[in-house]
Amino acid sequence: MNSAVAKQFLLLQNKPILFHTLSAFKKADPAIELIVVLPSNQIDYWKELCEKYLEILKLTPHHIVEGGETRFHSSKNAIDNIDSNEDILVAIHDGVRPLIEPHTINKAFACAKDLGNCVVSVSSKDSIRIWDDSKKAFKSVLRDDVKIIQTPQIFSLKTLKKAFKQDYSTGFTDDASVVEAYGEAIHLTEGEYTNIKITTPEDLLVAENIIRPK
Repeated sequence: MNSAVAKQFLLLQNKPILFHTLSAFKKADPAIELIVVLPSNQIDYWKELCEKYLEILKLTPHHIVEGGETRFHSSKNAIDNIDSNEDILVAIHDGVRPLIEPHTINKAFACAKDLGNCVVSVSSKDSIRIWDDSKKAFKSVLRDDVKIIQTPQIFSLKTLKKAFKQDYSTGFTDDASVVEAYGEAIHLTEGEYTNIKITTPEDLLVAENIIRPK
C-alpha cells in the first residue's frame, strides 16, 4: 500500500477499513460475536483508533486476539479463544474486505447451516492460462471451471477445532484449504465482484467509489 500504516487501519470514508468490515457483520446479525485478530505490534494502535473513533466500540464491540506467524496460526489462535460448548458456526473473514454485503453474509451462513460449511466465491470473468514449465507452454483452462475464492468462509466450530490440530503446511492458503485437508468437502456460494480485498492503492480508490453515498 506504500503506507506506514497497516492497510486495515487506513481510512475509507473517514473511518478505518476494519470498522467497515466489522459493521457489515453486525448489520447482517446484530447478535453476532466479533473477534479481531491482529499482530501483537498492531494491537495498541487499534486500541488508539477505537478511542479516537468512538463508534467502533459502540457499534461493533469485539474481542481482540493476538495473531500468529501465518494466516493458519492466526486463525488457530482465534478458534482456540472461542469458548462454547455448542457446535456453533464460525465465519472467518479478511479484515480488508470491507465491502462484503450483509445479505451475502446471511446467505453464506444459511448455506453452511444446510451443508456444514460454505465459502463465498465468484466466477472468473477472464480467460485463464496456466504455465506448464515442463512443456514451456501455456495450457488453457475452461473459465467456467475457475472460481475466485473470497471470504467469509464459514465452518462449524467442531470442524475447525479438529482441522486446526493438523500440522501447518505451506499448502494452507486459506481456511478452506485447512478444512479440505482434514477431509471435508467444501461448498461454495456466489458472492459479489465488489467484495474486493484491499491490497493496493488502486483498490482503495475503487472501494471509495463503491462505498461513497450515492
